[in-house]
Amino acid sequence: MLYFGIRKAGVLKNKNMQSKITNFHKVQAEIIKTLSHPVRIFIVTALAKEDICVCDLTQKIGYSMSTVSKHLNVLKTAGIVETKKLKNNVYYHLKCKCVLNFLDCAGKVLNSCIKQKVKLAKTRREK
Repeated sequence: MLYFGIRKAGVLKNKNMQSKITNFHKVQAEIIKTLSHPVRIFIVTALAKEDICVCDLTQKIGYSMSTVSKHLNVLKTAGIVETKKLKNNVYYHLKCKCVLNFLDCAGKVLNSCIKQKVKLAKTRREK
């Protein structure tokens, strides 16, 4: 079943109580899953700078046109990108640029984890 172009997520239940997980939570999880592939993250960050056609994206990322098209279709189905046709080319752009805030936040979490591990490693060496 589809919710806003995204397949229905599995039902989460706890044996002792009724689940508080709503369909909204499930759809959010599906959007996050859509962004969980490095090729899609590359595409989203590339689209932050400019609208791009598949042929230009294939050169930027180094994957085949069919692979890039499949990833773009996943992003489009999730509502992250939209298309517009100009002459013979289809150009992709971000439907909602706030997705970049999510990726920025993920980068900050990563940097924080790296700093914490470096600090821990230094502490261990000093002992």
